[in-house]
Amino acid sequence: MIEAVDIHKRFGHVEVLRGIDLEVAAGEVFCLIGPSGSGKSTFLRCINHLETIDAGNLRVDGDLVGFEQHGNVLHALPEKKIARKRAEIGMVFQRFNLFPHMTALQNVMEAPIRVRKESRTIALERALALLDRVGLADRRDNYPSQLSGGQQQRVAIARALAMQPKLMLFDEPTSALDPELVGDVLQVMRSLAEDGMTMVVVTHEMAFARDVGDALVFVDGGRVVESGHPRDVLTNPQHPRTQSFLSRLG
Repeated sequence: MIEAVDIHKRFGHVEVLRGIDLEVAAGEVFCLIGPSGSGKSTFLRCINHLETIDAGNLRVDGDLVGFEQHGNVLHALPEKKIARKRAEIGMVFQRFNLFPHMTALQNVMEAPIRVRKESRTIALERALALLDRVGLADRRDNYPSQLSGGQQQRVAIARALAMQPKLMLFDEPTSALDPELVGDVLQVMRSLAEDGMTMVVVTHEMAFARDVGDALVFVDGGRVVESGHPRDVLTNPQHPRTQSFLSRLG
């Protein structure tokens, strides 16, 4: 589903990604861990072209991200095509980014109607089913300000799913939540994994990575330092930098 080869990204003089190589298989839960500032979130934003890579080759489902290739020449995609591709990728942020003036139901319905031009009837039917799935059917008419952080994040997940994405990106989806609210969000993510959704998850929730993840990479300084099955990396890290990072979490 994702193929990243020698991905580089800089902001001004700061090189944030320094040659990322990784592959994510369809149906896989792929976890990214590492210290703050290591490039994890930047890489996630490159996948759906919220950031443009400076060098390397990044493909999602076989298609180059942000570019088309004609012969040996790469051409930047027009914004309309980028938006169409981005609509196939769901993204859930640390901060929930819900529309404050819309109810939970309206938040979930908005993109399918506006972006995919779906009928209100179809969008409503799917939105109700998704709110039920994330355990918030009874909160459909509540505004974000009337919801807890965990409930807002579950609405955000339902909103991303409403576009029927082939890939879901999670950027530390529980880091802004009170500890007692984390479990409900992770449970929704577990159920997505059980259904075979391809997921890339930037997380500090090591138990989730160990129990649900199929693959894990430790990123530091814009590079993949160590990768493998989550249980192997988390219980028996090989690289000194990974060992140091995990020991501070324990």
